[in-house]
Amino acid sequence: MTTVFACRREAQSALECSDSETAELDAQTLLAQALGVDRAFLFAHADERLTEAQLAAFRSALERRASGEPIAYITGSKGFYDLDLLVSPAALIPRPETELLLEEALRLTEERPAITAADIGTGSGALAVTFARQRPAASVYATEICPAALAIARENAQRSGVTVAAFRGDLAAPLIARGIRVNLLMANLPYIATGELDALTVSRFEPRLALDGGPDGLCLIRRLLAQAPAVCRAGAWVLLEIGADQGEAVTQLVKRGPDLDCEILKDYAGLDRIARIRLP
Repeated sequence: MTTVFACRREAQSALECSDSETAELDAQTLLAQALGVDRAFLFAHADERLTEAQLAAFRSALERRASGEPIAYITGSKGFYDLDLLVSPAALIPRPETELLLEEALRLTEERPAITAADIGTGSGALAVTFARQRPAASVYATEICPAALAIARENAQRSGVTVAAFRGDLAAPLIARGIRVNLLMANLPYIATGELDALTVSRFEPRLALDGGPDGLCLIRRLLAQAPAVCRAGAWVLLEIGADQGEAVTQLVKRGPDLDCEILKDYAGLDRIARIRLP
């Protein structure tokens, strides 16, 4: 049998060879999952031996990670803001950049917490669930076209103890069909151009449906902006996550609308990240 310490060393070495940027952390995470313990246990029980079943589970997970599969899909969870969310290959893995959109949504609603908000293309429910948790007086809706992703979002809402009315459908169409109007519209829609996808590592494991933004990367954003007047109340805010070089293009799209105001917010690297749009 093999010890905890030996497995940690084995995993770290294997992942360093596969060019993982977080080899040590990933090794600890995978080993802790196989043992059903937290990472602190690994250091306090370095000489403990794994059972055959534990070792098999660990090495299977290690092989998946060494092949490039995101660790969130292997562990089935991902931290986002103050929550640990369920994830699966049916939905995009929540990312720190999207937390910037959430933070802006919370800032905009600080003095009006009892608003109606929607997360369009919710995926795992990261924005909808976390916003609902931070703004318990708000009415929160979510839409998602993929049934499997929608099921994950609903489960995340239930696990987090919040109420999110989640509907299956294309962009804001389910809300428009029900006559629902919102004060805040959030969306992290696919924004990678189709021709760029195959060259990106992210396309190997994460769902193409959640990545492919059409020929210019802006097809879904363009369609949602067209729907905005039908789903937003007067003076509503629209927050869109965008690509690092899409600020000017999105600004030009907004200018084609009726009296819309748009500001591009940068991320911590100084790159375009959030389009903040105000309806008249």
